[in-house]
Amino acid sequence: MSKKRILLKLGSNTLTKETNFISRGKIEDIGIQIAALKDDYEFVIVSSGAIAAAKQFVKLESQDQEVFVKQALASIGQPQLMRIYQENFSDLGLLTSQCLLSYSDFEKEQSRINIVNTINVLVKNDYIPIINENDTVATDEIQFGDNDKLAALTAVLLNADLLIIATNTNGIYTKSTINNKTPETIPVVSDLGSLQKEIGDSKSSHGTGGMQSKIEASAIAKEANIETWIVNGLEDHFILKALKNEISFTKIV
Repeated sequence: MSKKRILLKLGSNTLTKETNFISRGKIEDIGIQIAALKDDYEFVIVSSGAIAAAKQFVKLESQDQEVFVKQALASIGQPQLMRIYQENFSDLGLLTSQCLLSYSDFEKEQSRINIVNTINVLVKNDYIPIINENDTVATDEIQFGDNDKLAALTAVLLNADLLIIATNTNGIYTKSTINNKTPETIPVVSDLGSLQKEIGDSKSSHGTGGMQSKIEASAIAKEANIETWIVNGLEDHFILKALKNEISFTKIV
């Protein structure tokens, strides 16, 4: 029986556990879950966190525009981030690989074919591709989106069975319960128009997306008949618990 393919998107807020540092414990938690599920699922990860990783080690002095500084930080932090993944995952018997993509790659047919072929070879050989935006040449996800759109486009390109977007809330809350400070999760939704009315415009402490970019990402996936789950990545074992319906999260079907 063929394995189901999960595209797992991890934002900076999840990877830092809402601190100023990449959390090795959270990356280990993710690795433990992937190891537990590897007989039935294959994973492709779209990971933010390069800038957050760099900020642990350096402080750049520059008079240039903020986006250029962030690009430089991403360049410094990307190998650090991959090292943390590699060290934690290898202890669990998991193999990792790095893939850097930009939106222009999705616009060229040959580039799309190359991405699919490369990632399929990696996955067949039990490597977990860890994808990030190529921040040296592209700035879209640095400025907005926190890799949500990149994750959705990748999920469609790779024909994923499920897109899981990890965030810092228990899915999407109804606006009325947020206003009452008693947030209630919307469990399942198929009408993105109605969902749009429920969201606010808040963004996470490190991420740049907020719920708007997650809904836009889910719309891309939905068009390709890929279900999107918006899950609280700060929760321990959040993937396992979501698969068993043991936590509240939002399914966009």
